Amino acid sequence: MMKSIAANRRLVIVVLLAGLLLGAVFAGAMAFNGTPVLAQPGGGDETEDEAGDGDDDAEGPDVPITGTALEQASAAALDYIGEGRVTDTEVGDEEGYYEIEITRDDGRQVDVHLDEAFNVLGHEDD
Repeated sequence: MMKSIAANRRLVIVVLLAGLLLGAVFAGAMAFNGTPVLAQPGGGDETEDEAGDGDDDAEGPDVPITGTALEQASAAALDYIGEGRVTDTEVGDEEGYYEIEITRDDGRQVDVHLDEAFNVLGHEDD
């Protein structure tokens, strides 16, 4: 009977170790695949843009406005705000087709959003 208890104990230990090994292999495979295994506290699934690098993975990198479109968009935004200078631009912005960042004479910044025809859709103070 002592051999039977020892054999059962070994069997339980082997089964538990096999389960732990399979769990570790599964977790490793999920991590290698890029699938989150456990959520991080506080959400933990922020995009790089939310982390502060300026580009949202879903959107891709910011693309500056160029050529005559830059001239027209800048003129429309400056006319709308009435003062300042253009300090940054983006085409394909999420709030409009164009985004013009203007730094006002007092140093404050404002983003002006335009449609494809250079009509002002609105603005956002930074």
